[in-house]
Amino acid sequence: MTQDRLLQMVISVMISGGYLVSERFSMRPRSFDLIASNGKMTLAIKVVSHIDSVSEETASDLELVARHLKGSAIIIGERARDAELERGAVYLRYGIYAISVSTLYDYVVEGIPPLIYASPGGLYVAINGDALREQREQRSMSLGDLGHLLGVSRRTISKYESGMGTTLEVAQKIEELFDSGLVQSIDLLQPHGESKERVEYPGDEVPMSFLQQIGMTLHTLHRAPFQALIMFHGHTILTGYGTADRVVKRAALIGNISQVTGTRAMCVLTDYYKQKKIGKTLVIGEERLQHIVDGEELIEMIDK
Repeated sequence: MTQDRLLQMVISVMISGGYLVSERFSMRPRSFDLIASNGKMTLAIKVVSHIDSVSEETASDLELVARHLKGSAIIIGERARDAELERGAVYLRYGIYAISVSTLYDYVVEGIPPLIYASPGGLYVAINGDALREQREQRSMSLGDLGHLLGVSRRTISKYESGMGTTLEVAQKIEELFDSGLVQSIDLLQPHGESKERVEYPGDEVPMSFLQQIGMTLHTLHRAPFQALIMFHGHTILTGYGTADRVVKRAALIGNISQVTGTRAMCVLTDYYKQKKIGKTLVIGEERLQHIVDGEELIEMIDK
């Protein structure tokens, strides 16, 4: 399947699931292709044919964008290593969920969450440890008794009850034995785990660092249509930065993404000395921006 075809399928799935989808970011390199939101959850989506092609730097930007948009990052692909992604299975790439477009459809449109996760050695599922222990104790079975029936050690049963995953075969035996659904589903659209520290790369620098003096927090990005995320008192500003010929052509796209995500948009030009609006995006010269003495003033300028 071509990249464009895969991307169009993802857009169709998200729209069918009730999501508002941003315009596609087609410039290279890029950490995400689409931003989608249903008013409750925002997704930063990377679409690739082969999920192994997503680099650590791209994943870092993708996770940072999603986190500061109060949403989740997700990778949609077709293959991992030499095999196609299994329908209903979840893979990980630098801590970000990666799934097939069929799995995305099942979850977003049909409301069917995946149950399987890929890990070195094969495909596994997570068992509800507390429920397993309760079922075992109700039947007056020891760890050893259950282990004998399943063909594993008592220590392994203890690990299952503490949250360790197991193979599909063992999980099926457990559910047949207790006649109960003990496999836990995977919630794709909720942040999982703790946010990792951002990976720093040579040449990292914070543009518009003078804004920190008026209480704003800046996060640089490497592979997004905007070069920075600016945070101020609960407000998020998607910010392009650079010369006019590089940044102005992105102003409309940045404004579109801000509308989808309920944020604000700004482009700061190093070779421009005034200010204007392109759609919802404030376009302002860096020198003019330096005269702002309060973050609220900047918010008002964007909203005007």
